[in-house]
Amino acid sequence: MTRTLLIRAPNWVGDLVMATPVLEAALLDPRFNRVVIAVRAHLAPVLQGGPAEPHVLALAPGESESARLAAVGADAALLLSNSFGAAWRAFRARIPLRAGASLSGRGLLLTHRVVPPKRRGRRAPIPTAHLLRDVAGLVGIEIKSLHPRLHFSAEDARASRALLAERGLAPGERYCVACPGAAFGAAKLWPPERFAAVLDALHAERGLRGVATGGPGEEPLIEAVAGAAQSPVISLAGAPRDLHRLKPLVAGAEALIVGDSGPRWYAAAFDVPCVTVMGPNHPLLTASSLEWCTIVRIEDLECSPCMERVCPLGHHRCMLDLPAERVAAAARALLDRRAAAGA
Repeated sequence: MTRTLLIRAPNWVGDLVMATPVLEAALLDPRFNRVVIAVRAHLAPVLQGGPAEPHVLALAPGESESARLAAVGADAALLLSNSFGAAWRAFRARIPLRAGASLSGRGLLLTHRVVPPKRRGRRAPIPTAHLLRDVAGLVGIEIKSLHPRLHFSAEDARASRALLAERGLAPGERYCVACPGAAFGAAKLWPPERFAAVLDALHAERGLRGVATGGPGEEPLIEAVAGAAQSPVISLAGAPRDLHRLKPLVAGAEALIVGDSGPRWYAAAFDVPCVTVMGPNHPLLTASSLEWCTIVRIEDLECSPCMERVCPLGHHRCMLDLPAERVAAAARALLDRRAAAGA
């Protein structure tokens, strides 16, 4: 029997949210006496308030991750991060069983591996959530549902609504959240004025108050959205913001307008209608939990998807050629479907 399982969590917000079904299934697996979830410290709030929180090993910048992992004394490491470094540090920590996806040239560092399929010598795009499920299967963890799971308290919800009220949201007023940032890089950014145009359209047609938010360092983008809007958009640029506070904000929204970034998966977790503006990434990589998500992208560009952080051709057409009206129309369709479903 494996006594202690170390899970090395993904390093991106969206991937971590997609990994929550694996984390919670591992915690319920009777074969493990102890489960430790190693996650970068700034991502730990994603798991706050849920069953995974007491099991988090927060990895601070600058510390020796190998030493922290070795101190766990794990019998097995489940590597949900696909980086070479994650496998190397588990190897250096002398964890006897190391299971993960054979990516980033790290196959020889793994004792148990999933080898993603290839087409013409290149990795075939498969949904990240499916790959995480397959990797979990290497240590016998069964994932019955890929639906992401996030948690917050009733007090968190009241605090979120109180913050919005302080900034002008009327009692009972419905709102739509826009997240214009993208930690991956400039290639994922859609112009702030187009986010503003979508919020204006939904305010005029559906009575939804726009709320602009984002992560640390994204204050200029948040303010640019609010400043470009003709309707009274609430900017949260100067408000307390973190990955835990984002949960009740998104859960209480009528819709989310977002680039291909982590908040999209918050919407998936809470079944909030979401329009994702996608440019350089391959849509198949995130083709899960699409019940209430619509992806809007330019389909006929020869250079897309390039998977680059910055447009290698300098024109950024995959985002700049995408008009606000297409995104607004997608949001209308989702809201209409939600109303028809009585949800």
